[in-house]
Amino acid sequence: MEKESRMPTRYGSLESTKWTAADPAKEEIVSMADSTTTVGDIEGELFKIERIREVLVRRESELRYMMDDIQLCKEISRLKKELQKLIALPEKEKSNEEKQREEELVQQIHKLVETRDFLVDDVEFERLREKEEDKEMAEFLQTKLSKSCLQKANQRFSHWDHMPQEERGGGEWQLNRRAIACL
Repeated sequence: MEKESRMPTRYGSLESTKWTAADPAKEEIVSMADSTTTVGDIEGELFKIERIREVLVRRESELRYMMDDIQLCKEISRLKKELQKLIALPEKEKSNEEKQREEELVQQIHKLVETRDFLVDDVEFERLREKEEDKEMAEFLQTKLSKSCLQKANQRFSHWDHMPQEERGGGEWQLNRRAIACL
């Protein structure tokens, strides 16, 4: 018996894959597990993922601010308790160290309160910036997306209209969520 000398079949290799478009209308189809995925579908999915990432980054930032605020409040409370103990002592009975510690505590509390004020101002600035970004995105999406698409998204998120304002966020962001769901 003679062995035939031929190349083994390489599954998935470029040499053995022939790219033919039987239907010219389907040339935009991407060759992956789901052969019905188009470039537009992928771009839409990437857009959704990017918006979700932005929401998560915003939430992470918000949580970090909250943690910083909690830590500052705890430290302020601790220092206030210590200061109250020192203030409760009669002035005649206080030692120089206690009077000095009292002054240090007042300065530390003042510094922490200023830090917290800065934090609150920073949070407000971020909130306004995000609100402006959401407004710009809503305007962009409103001009780019069809009305029927927005109507479908409105139907998907109709339960939002019955939620309290605190739970659902601002109107611009609500429009963005609906527009993203439409993609």
